[in-house]
Amino acid sequence: MARQIVIDPVTRIEGHGKITIYLDDRGAVENALFHVTQIRGFEKFVEGRPFHEMPSIMARICGICPVSHLIASAKACDALLAVRIPETAVKLRRLLNLAQFTQSHALSFFHLSSPDLLMGMDADPAKRNIFGVIEAQPELAKDGIRLRQIGQQIIAILAGKRIHPSWVVPGGVSVPLDAQRREQILGMLPDAFAIIRRTLDWYKIAFEQFRDEIRTFGNIPTLFMGLVASSDAKEHGATFEHYDGKLRFVDEAGNIVLDQADPGRYAEYIGEAVEPFSYLKMPYFKPRGYPDGLYRVGPLARLNVIDGCGTPEADREWTEYRALRRGVVHSSFHYHYARLIEIMCALETIERLLNAPDIVSRMVRASAGVNSLEGVGVSEAPRGTLIHHYKINEQGLVTWANLIIATGHNNLAMNQSVLQVAKHFVVGDKLTEGMLNRVEAVIRCYDPCLSCSTHALGRMPLEIQLVNARGEVIDELSRG
Repeated sequence: MARQIVIDPVTRIEGHGKITIYLDDRGAVENALFHVTQIRGFEKFVEGRPFHEMPSIMARICGICPVSHLIASAKACDALLAVRIPETAVKLRRLLNLAQFTQSHALSFFHLSSPDLLMGMDADPAKRNIFGVIEAQPELAKDGIRLRQIGQQIIAILAGKRIHPSWVVPGGVSVPLDAQRREQILGMLPDAFAIIRRTLDWYKIAFEQFRDEIRTFGNIPTLFMGLVASSDAKEHGATFEHYDGKLRFVDEAGNIVLDQADPGRYAEYIGEAVEPFSYLKMPYFKPRGYPDGLYRVGPLARLNVIDGCGTPEADREWTEYRALRRGVVHSSFHYHYARLIEIMCALETIERLLNAPDIVSRMVRASAGVNSLEGVGVSEAPRGTLIHHYKINEQGLVTWANLIIATGHNNLAMNQSVLQVAKHFVVGDKLTEGMLNRVEAVIRCYDPCLSCSTHALGRMPLEIQLVNARGEVIDELSRG
């Protein structure tokens, strides 16, 4: 008789999700779905708010990556002002975003995924957690805590606080950087460089024991999308870009299918679909249609679309990483590896920006009123490309908003990945905890931020249950 296996909740991710595995009457996996079971209403409750409030409001979407939303939102507001913000403000925003990359990637790698990597997918779940890492390899745990702390401290030094800062504003940033705070940040970097070098050396040995997982963890042919340096800015090819630039799509063989695409015109080549089993939208590449136009974003995709990182140590690591496979790297297991290389690139770029002569300039904000009724802001968040799109009236009040969040871009790929892993590892008549952990672990490769990503398109299906203190359902309301 056909059965279902439900993993609820998926553990060691940000937000609430579950996985349903469908077995046929022989106990073989027939299908698997990743459900995002929470819903956010930011697009609706910002309507009627003054546009200049948007960065601070949108930062509240998430406590893990508020900086990413601050930056994309502020860029959309810059477009509403129709201003060119001061170059020093651009550098300071870049610094903040790179600090966000550092702390977020450290959280994902050390706190959420290292228990699987250090102790193995089949380890006792009572030990397979951050406390087990502290016990088994305390130096690795300390490095993870310290590296994330450095990223968070840089954010606090620049923006005044680590979570939900209001420093990034339409037109630039609110307060310039002074020499004392610059030196304070520079003083942290040697420690951070030492940690990421140690971690890369350890990981390049550790991942060799996961050959079966590498072969089956989202090892699927897809497109990849990410920002690259614009043609008028790049010096050595399309290098890593996280703040500005243009969008590039490459196919499963590494061939460029769309290059130097204007992010502000994203709707021409990115479509958005919905499915009844999830509150997370399903973006797709329009020229290939839905669902064939699935693509991936984030660290794996960014390292696949670029021609180089643009910093010396990261470029050496990127060259070694790309040698894993001719063309592009397919396996989603390698998101972990890609995160470490991006941390190296972020730290090198932070150091370069801090040494720029104008970094302590006091000209950090452009002032203007409403000069455009529509604005799009696109940047790279740690988990992938982030799009904020606003429309306002002549009084500057928001009339419409659309968000495509990094995790949303990966939704189609995550669903294919859980199916691939389940088909390979799950045997219905002899289930083990390690089998199901692998199904969860492939989701952790993507490091989804579900609180960020669940944004409605059109009329979303909704189910509400009223449950009493004994857990009994006493009333239900459904909207299809």
